[in-house]
Amino acid sequence: MDTAIVVFTRDFRLHDNPALYQACARARQVVPVFVADPAIAAPSRSQNRARFLAESVADLRAGLRRRGADLVIRTGDPAAEVVGLAADVGAHAVYIADDVSHYATARRHTLERECARRRLDLVLTPGLTVVPPAELKPAGGGHYRVFTPYWRAWRAAAWRRPCPVPPAIAMPAIQEPGRLPAGNAASPGSPGLAPGGETEGRRRFARWRQRRLAGYEENHDDLAGDATSRLSAYLRFGCLSPLEAALLVSGGAPDRPGAEAFGRQLAWRDFFYQVTAAFPDIARKNYRPGAAWHTDPSALDAWRAGQTGIPVVDAGMRQLAAEGFMHNRARMIAASFLTRNLGIDWRHGYAHFAGLLADGDVASNAGNWQWVAGTGNNTRPNRVMNPLRQAQRFDRAGAYVRRYVPELADLDPAHIHAPWRLPAARRERLGYPGRTHHDRNFPPGPP
Repeated sequence: MDTAIVVFTRDFRLHDNPALYQACARARQVVPVFVADPAIAAPSRSQNRARFLAESVADLRAGLRRRGADLVIRTGDPAAEVVGLAADVGAHAVYIADDVSHYATARRHTLERECARRRLDLVLTPGLTVVPPAELKPAGGGHYRVFTPYWRAWRAAAWRRPCPVPPAIAMPAIQEPGRLPAGNAASPGSPGLAPGGETEGRRRFARWRQRRLAGYEENHDDLAGDATSRLSAYLRFGCLSPLEAALLVSGGAPDRPGAEAFGRQLAWRDFFYQVTAAFPDIARKNYRPGAAWHTDPSALDAWRAGQTGIPVVDAGMRQLAAEGFMHNRARMIAASFLTRNLGIDWRHGYAHFAGLLADGDVASNAGNWQWVAGTGNNTRPNRVMNPLRQAQRFDRAGAYVRRYVPELADLDPAHIHAPWRLPAARRERLGYPGRTHHDRNFPPGPP
């Protein structure tokens, strides 16, 4: 084959990129391309993801240029731009990582139709998960609806080998490679947002693995300790290969301290991908029937602003606004409070998280929201997280609350988690602190 096109969607990396590796192995020349689709890439949709994306694309272009190629950047309908570029450079094949969201599925169908019309081979590759969504199926067929049997199958699966980085990439001359995407300068997003890109993602992963992995199982739920990997945005944009992360964490020794706990987080991510592949409307419709929701605009606004009067909930919501990230345990507490205590539809929470999270992934975000709300894959759909118990257990001294709710900074540990600015009547209506349940098996969000 003379020329092939590689379409980068959310696999902005050179390490372990099956689409790039296969194209380079089979074609004499390769044209890497990123298409900014105005339907989803408008900065107004998510300032944080727009900024993280722009930095990731810039880092990818720099890496390709070091290997003798470039990243062609176009704006418009992905299928139209890709087949148009293929005609310009005389390409015979298009390589792209497969994906599972409603949008990605529609994009794939359009690409399949247009490539067939132009007699282009379309090659779908893995790479967005450790195990491809369709690879594991229960004995009765369909998809796994419960995590524990999926986890057993995931651990026993034969994983593919990571793909090496092409040392050099031959590329035909392109007159106008295109300008890098940019976020909205007037609204740059959260001030504490982490920088995007493969270079930064690999640097952070290496540092975390060296310093924090061994204590991950014991410490990752500690709100104030901040011992999670904070790699979720790099996984969401494919700046870091989930397969490579899983292999490097274990180092060939599954019993290595922290390796199984971190692997379980990656398995939850894969689990929600295979659920989304089977149910692409996961961000729009209940996976299974749930209770009727209440309408309370003022309570919803207070939750969004971190002004609910429940300190641990408000701390999480303010961390989200400040950093484009929220500690996983805080996500679960905040989501449970919105859906269980306030009785507000999980889709409002999903939309708010999606508008701020740099790691706003459809499968993981919607999957976790539905799990908490009792409409998803929770085997105990009536389970409720007690915010007071959660705060006392995972932020005992109140350091997390003090960090993000400065109004309460002078309170001692005995009072730091008590409801604040919350009228007694409303506290009674909410049933605060709520029902108590064991929650050791709550699913994770980002690792």
